[in-house]
Amino acid sequence: MNELNWKQEFSARFARHRAELSRLYRELYHGDTAAFDRFVEMLYAAYEARPEELKAMDRAREADPDWYKGHELVGMLLYVNAFAGTLDGVRRKLDYLQEGGVNYLHLMPLLESPVGRSDGGYAVSDFRKVQPELGTMEDLAALAADCHERGMAVCLDFVMNHTSEDHAWARRARAGEKAYQDRYFFYDSWDIPNAYEQTVPQVFPTTAPGNFTWCEAAQKVVMTTFYPYQWDLNYANPVVFQDMTDNMLNLCNHGVDVVRLDAVPYIWKALGTTCRNLPQVHTLVRMMRMVCEIVCPGTLLLGEVVMEPSRVVPFFGSVDRPECHMLYNVTTMATLWHTVATGDVRLLRHQMEQVFALPREYTFLNYLRCHDDIGWGLDYGFLRRFGQEEIPHKRYLNDYLTGFFPGSTARGELYNDDPKLMDARLCGTTASLCGIEAARKAKDDGALATAVRLDEMLHAFMFTLSGVPVLYSGDEVGRENDYSYHRDPLKREDSRYLHRGDMDWTLADQRREEATVPGQLFSAITRMEALRARHPLFDGRADTWLLDTGNDAVLGIGRYYKGEKLLAVFNFSRRSQRVWLREPEAFTDLLTGEPRDAGSLTLPAGGFAWLLHDYNRGDG
Repeated sequence: MNELNWKQEFSARFARHRAELSRLYRELYHGDTAAFDRFVEMLYAAYEARPEELKAMDRAREADPDWYKGHELVGMLLYVNAFAGTLDGVRRKLDYLQEGGVNYLHLMPLLESPVGRSDGGYAVSDFRKVQPELGTMEDLAALAADCHERGMAVCLDFVMNHTSEDHAWARRARAGEKAYQDRYFFYDSWDIPNAYEQTVPQVFPTTAPGNFTWCEAAQKVVMTTFYPYQWDLNYANPVVFQDMTDNMLNLCNHGVDVVRLDAVPYIWKALGTTCRNLPQVHTLVRMMRMVCEIVCPGTLLLGEVVMEPSRVVPFFGSVDRPECHMLYNVTTMATLWHTVATGDVRLLRHQMEQVFALPREYTFLNYLRCHDDIGWGLDYGFLRRFGQEEIPHKRYLNDYLTGFFPGSTARGELYNDDPKLMDARLCGTTASLCGIEAARKAKDDGALATAVRLDEMLHAFMFTLSGVPVLYSGDEVGRENDYSYHRDPLKREDSRYLHRGDMDWTLADQRREEATVPGQLFSAITRMEALRARHPLFDGRADTWLLDTGNDAVLGIGRYYKGEKLLAVFNFSRRSQRVWLREPEAFTDLLTGEPRDAGSLTLPAGGFAWLLHDYNRGDG
């Protein structure tokens, strides 16, 4: 397209949003029309700089706005250095990712961060540079281009709540420049910070207590919600919003398809509040959604909102004022591991009732494990019906999943253990939490078979849900905990590195050997992925409901779409279970293709079944 047509395309998109964008901007920034004009100029500059091949992809996705809502996407989350060393190394592993059915690649934080003060890459010192040992921005663009040629989308974290204390803005603020101090929250004394502390919870009360840090160089106090080296940005300053939006669009122009908005509930601060989920947060996210629809409409916003469903769902916005395209299904992940530890599906069933009641337009990312710890933000009001109190129940879950409870084969470690609050969280890989590590070390073939079966069942559960399933790199071949972090002075205080270890390519090389654990898991996962992509019933628009299994150890889920009906049953007991489903149709086992009677099902410990009835053919 020539420049004139570009201007017409931008103008048409901008015109659709101008009234609302202008109104929200003026409300947030006190009618500053000059700042708004500069903001719009920045948007056009970003649009003009966008490569033509990305603009072409934008137009294709504009024509199919639900391109991400079907049942074809399968994600994988990975650290570039742990997976393949560099961005170019990841490019060389794209064949492996495709073989594993992956077409949505989530790259963990890779922008420039200080060594030893990066919080795993979440303390960014330059939003325009890749961490040197990983490559360059040009390498990122080249990887994205290769992914796009293969039909793969690229997701990248955008750390928007704060910068590193080494960022250029922070250095100038430290040197005393007021314009840059105004990009953060600086105070001359502890009076206002102490007032904030009365209402603002602490994120890491053990490892990083408090929400403020004394800056010796500036002789002032600065807000640091997460760690002392991460300085919170002040989005009440329009310059911050403009420059951070520009940084985000620069990533999009390097080929990033999905922007993960990190810690998004925290981005607006107000004295006398919790500084969480304030109305202005939704205003900012709504404006960012409109910005993407104007500049790069092929881009999706993924909100990282680690809260219960009632607080997560508002970040989707509304039909006429959408915010995030996708959100994490955080509560289901935590509830799933609770169910593994208890063998009781009642809480999971209760949580699924809430998820299934949501509009089908909402798209969640579903996952078993991620880069972070497992926090026990469960529905304790519901659990109290069965005599489960919060503190002792958390203690049981942690004891079981770290292997200290009698009979447990799970192997995890605690994170951020707070003896006062009794609120420790949990770390560990899927394989080790399922018992694969313990069984392998004990050379117990029977226990190993049970552990592998549980691992496969949990993946089947994830693939059964509507939305986008995301694997954590290494789970596809049963990568176990990496205890080497204990020997690394830069990592040993952070137990999350237990599951952030390097990819074990020796395991990956065994993926075609069916007799091995990697071979069994890789084969099972890729087969389930293929079935999911092939059958319409896994589409996000499908009807979903809970089945009455008559057994508190077995969860049942029903799905129906376009003439296909699925009964999915999952045994969380450590013993074989028999269930009777009151379904009159004839069914076929989707995995084996053999007829199977839904009226009487026997599932081994940690086993599952996918039963299909195809009304289009009149049989299973």
